[in-house]
Amino acid sequence: SACGGTLRGPEGSFSSPNFPGPYPPNALCIWRIEVGAGLAIQLRMETFSVEGTASCLFDRVELYEEQGTGGTAPAPARGSPARFCGHQLPPTLTSSRHVMTVLFVADEGVADDGFFATYQARNATEKTCSPAEVSRGNGECRALESVCDGWHDCPDGTDELNCTGVSYPAFGSVCEPVEVEMCLGLGYNATSFPNIWLAIPDQQGAAEVLQDYQTLMELACYQHLRLLICSLFVPKCTPDGGVLQPCRAVCLAAELRCQQSLGLLGILWPINCNILPDSNDPVECFQP
Repeated sequence: SACGGTLRGPEGSFSSPNFPGPYPPNALCIWRIEVGAGLAIQLRMETFSVEGTASCLFDRVELYEEQGTGGTAPAPARGSPARFCGHQLPPTLTSSRHVMTVLFVADEGVADDGFFATYQARNATEKTCSPAEVSRGNGECRALESVCDGWHDCPDGTDELNCTGVSYPAFGSVCEPVEVEMCLGLGYNATSFPNIWLAIPDQQGAAEVLQDYQTLMELACYQHLRLLICSLFVPKCTPDGGVLQPCRAVCLAAELRCQQSLGLLGILWPINCNILPDSNDPVECFQP
């Protein structure tokens, strides 16, 4: 099938190259979807099988919207992750504007069967949440399991409203020695699981995810990247059994030293450093 192009009209479909067969290596496809002004675009992945790695470093599908009314600078699709890979169907996504860009990238390595996607124009104010989702206060959708789970997933807090009678289990984790080989000798020797930020149940699960990053060990900046990735996936344990996220400075240092090297490999910097604590206090975050 065609690799990229402009799709117009109230509905349509597109797929990865060679679908339903494996997509070719070193692919870069860009589709621009345009529907009528004042409408939104509902995008659904009917089938999806793209090489899955941590943070979708190698093969991936990315969704973008154009900013403003006349600009052309892409921005991540609002209300959803911008990047997808693996074998789980991404959620049905609805844009906030009438133009959407879909990017497909594949490296020279493992190829999967790819994806087949459909889209249709929708009323921009129409509620489009599926039966397995709940509408957030800003009109976006959120998975039902995120409702009344003790975490504020929606900026306006609507996912945790009217949750009377709900009780949350106490956080009872304890420190355990770091066993993941990649993360030994980084200035701390104890961690705690489950990793509630990344939904990793134990160190074995973390080690499996981190295998993807070991392929980057020849990079000159690898030690900075290793420190950041380990402190995210195998976080430092505090004496009370809690864990510390890496300080923002740890992330920024790794980004400064590694972003260009990763870019030469066709890998986008995978982490938004701004979500990490902006502090140097060892009580608030980890910094060696």
